[in-house]
Amino acid sequence: MRYEIRVEGHLSETLAHAFPELEHVVMSGQTVLFGTVIDEAHLYGLLTRCQSLGLRVMEMRQLPE
Repeated sequence: MRYEIRVEGHLSETLAHAFPELEHVVMSGQTVLFGTVIDEAHLYGLLTRCQSLGLRVMEMRQLPE
């Protein structure tokens, strides 16, 4: 499954490296993290990582294959 997670603001390279399994792009005051998510546990782990880093998740969605 491929997912997109939009977080508020521009992530520094240091913060972006906290998500090595995802690619990222900055656009319109948000950072879009995207890539393959192995399973539900991996997805919850990504969201927990966002929360622990103080990132505000604006949107999360599954991308078409």
